[in-house]
Amino acid sequence: MKIDLLSEKSDAPRRLAVLGGCGGVGRCLVEEAIAQGVDVVVMDLESSLERYPVPSGVSSFAVDATNPLSLRKAFSGIERNWGSMDGFVNLCGFVSETRPLSEFDYAEWQTTIAGNLTAAFLAANLAIPLLSKGSGGSLVNTTSGLAANTRPGFGAYAAAKAGVNSLTKTLALEHAPTVRVNSVAPGAIRTAFLEGGTGRTNDFSKPLVDIDAMAAATPMQRVAEPKDVVDPIMFLLSDASLYITGQILWINGGGYRP
Repeated sequence: MKIDLLSEKSDAPRRLAVLGGCGGVGRCLVEEAIAQGVDVVVMDLESSLERYPVPSGVSSFAVDATNPLSLRKAFSGIERNWGSMDGFVNLCGFVSETRPLSEFDYAEWQTTIAGNLTAAFLAANLAIPLLSKGSGGSLVNTTSGLAANTRPGFGAYAAAKAGVNSLTKTLALEHAPTVRVNSVAPGAIRTAFLEGGTGRTNDFSKPLVDIDAMAAATPMQRVAEPKDVVDPIMFLLSDASLYITGQILWINGGGYRP
């Protein structure tokens, strides 16, 4: 089913910015948005943009999402080009090598929190002013089933994504009714993220989880593909979800049922 991004009643171009648009889900999201006639800007690491060039006609900005100045420069560029935007999706994040929290050092903890939670905070505070212009817009964060359904070895990542859940709910309250803020919380997705993230890995040969075992333990008997996450994101960006804000949409094939 085709779900158009935002209202077709408006004469203004529909504009979507995607942070982490070079990842497996990000590339699928960009393709779907383009197919629906949406103007798209991609923000990602310079190395990711080099490895996965954006489609023709799509603008891009190289950013370090943990660096406030880098993000501010990118959003300033979007404002100069567009003036405002209708949708923003934050797909930024990575998971560290799995091991007990007692074996994490302070620097690694800080890096994980910065790349998942602090980056979401910085990006949201820059995106919302652009979304607030005109008739308002929709912001979609990405968290994880691990934020609530914790597992050994993922402590720092789970804590960061739990923070993103709380951040999402707070932003939704603070910016309603002009901007809607929701999150998607996928389980395992068959992308390079399972090795740490698109910008942090070179292959897909050593996944962080046993994909076959996870699929067997999931009611749907498989792990997610990028499209399984992209369609719900498009729903949360669209007018079909105008009365939905502050929500966490769990996408896990029935593996976790809060």
